[in-house]
Amino acid sequence: MARSIRSSLRGVVAACVLAPLLAFAQTSESLDAAAAMRESQAAVGRKVTDRTLLDREGRPVALASLRGKPLLVSFIYTGCFQACPATTRALAESVRALEARFGERSFNVVSIGFNQPADSPQAMKAFAAQQGLARANWEFLSAPAAVVEPLTREFGFRYAPTPAGFDHVLQVSLLDAEGRIVRQVYGDRPAVDVLGTALQQLLAGRPLATDEGLVARVLDRIRILCTVYDPATDSYRVDYSLAWEIAGGVSFILFMALYMLNEWRVRQRERRHAPLGPRA
Repeated sequence: MARSIRSSLRGVVAACVLAPLLAFAQTSESLDAAAAMRESQAAVGRKVTDRTLLDREGRPVALASLRGKPLLVSFIYTGCFQACPATTRALAESVRALEARFGERSFNVVSIGFNQPADSPQAMKAFAAQQGLARANWEFLSAPAAVVEPLTREFGFRYAPTPAGFDHVLQVSLLDAEGRIVRQVYGDRPAVDVLGTALQQLLAGRPLATDEGLVARVLDRIRILCTVYDPATDSYRVDYSLAWEIAGGVSFILFMALYMLNEWRVRQRERRHAPLGPRA
């Protein structure tokens, strides 16, 4: 009987813990979130190769020409009607806040179109105009088709085609003045506090630690797994329901473990105090 109860409990626990993960796997088959996180984090510390892209007027721009200041880099595709416009507008809000703190032109920003041939210089120009962005320190660059794959791989940016467009990681890469990736910031709204702290260190000439710690890595994983589009606000937000479901499953496991441990202790106590039977 006890064995049957324990077996049933194990089944319930497994269902509570695995159900949210399986649900996510079923809705995100085209992009492996765990692999995307690994590749994105592996890019930290990497110096970006100098490659030539095209600006909104079709003029060549060498990535090396943007060195000398910290640089924020995001990847977009102009045919996107949800994630890319929403995240670009959110990045613009972060940029305004950072400029108010550190001064205009203290850093540069680049949005790179990765969907070729659709993301031409003309398409990038139209996309920037649609978002109302005409900042002197913000370039919208078109990556030639031969450059897209090595460039995105170097940045640790993962994407996968879908019938509706592309699934891709919502990430902003922060580069130092020498063109080295020093931080990856995830989610629908690049965290101003994270970017601000990193920028402050870079502008002061202090090196950034490449290990952000366990808590930061867990939060990054939550942002990568749980970002969902909210049509009511035309923006992306972090849906923490998956994290809460996992936390609930872990709490249930701990509760049942403590309950079974307490039951075991009670039975042991009862055995020790049980009266001895009559001797023969």
